[in-house]
Amino acid sequence: MEIINQNVIRKDNTLLSMTHLSQLLHYVTGFGGFIVPLIIWLTSRRTVEGMNEHGKAVINLQLSLLLYIIISIPAILLLGLGILGLIGVAILGFVMPIINAVKAANGESPSTFLTIPFV
Repeated sequence: MEIINQNVIRKDNTLLSMTHLSQLLHYVTGFGGFIVPLIIWLTSRRTVEGMNEHGKAVINLQLSLLLYIIISIPAILLLGLGILGLIGVAILGFVMPIINAVKAANGESPSTFLTIPFV
């Protein structure tokens, strides 16, 4: 007898939280805040309960932050408003992963504040 496609779905709030916190690698290494959560999401979205929802939230947040940065850089020439935008992006990129990690640890859905749903 052959068993085909035996995927065990488990609840792992720690991995969900670590997926959100891995976004903070931008502040430590300068890169990796997009790649590491993407790899975690793609490898465990079918085996961890809630990973698909949280992974999409992480990727959407990172893509939204990238778009806000791209918009803010030319806006620097417009009375320096781009500098305020970049400061806002830095604060949002630091606070939202922490908030969503706490929500993931408690088993709640992630917050999508100022996040554009790309995925």
